[in-house]
Amino acid sequence: MKRLFALILILSLLLPVTYMQKAEAQRDPIGKTPYPTTIRIAVRENNISGTPDPRGRIIYVMNVNFEQYIRDVLPNEWMPSWKQESLKAGALAVKMFAWYHHLHPVKISGYTFDVDNTVNFQVYRENTHQPDTDAAFAAVHSLAYVEKNGDIFELNYRAGYQDNPNWQYRNAQKMAQWGSQYWAEHGKTYLQILQFYYEGRQLVRIPGR
Repeated sequence: MKRLFALILILSLLLPVTYMQKAEAQRDPIGKTPYPTTIRIAVRENNISGTPDPRGRIIYVMNVNFEQYIRDVLPNEWMPSWKQESLKAGALAVKMFAWYHHLHPVKISGYTFDVDNTVNFQVYRENTHQPDTDAAFAAVHSLAYVEKNGDIFELNYRAGYQDNPNWQYRNAQKMAQWGSQYWAEHGKTYLQILQFYYEGRQLVRIPGR
């Protein structure tokens, strides 16, 4: 019994160290993580309405320029007619979501990829970028929104509700797309919008950009 107790005690002391080492190995600090040049997109088969099916089989994986991907996602996730501050907040969310998944690829049905082209990740439609969303992306081109310790993290977002600040998403550390427009209409900057939904984060310049 004494030997068993001693073994349990030793394991209890070792486990936190092992966990900390593992967590440290999984860090993705902005200063040591190269900015992506491309992203791998799994293209899924269309449903009967002709749009990519989130549950459809993967047909192939394509490599797309990383920044072109952002430009072609943004108008499909944020309405191009929305305020520029909302679109800038959206551009950073789309960028950081993509960057995080670029660092954490998945393998499904024999295909390795970073994201797919559906709402499973972010809606991607080739060559659908728009002038207003392009302008928003250009305005935050050299910026990233990261953890206080500099780690890249996934900026999740949901549709939310129109004409509503969507406080409930703040508690979940997710940005409401409609909420970003609400706050932009009420004079908030893109940084204030990001700070409202993602607490304890910071805006930084991407090294070398």
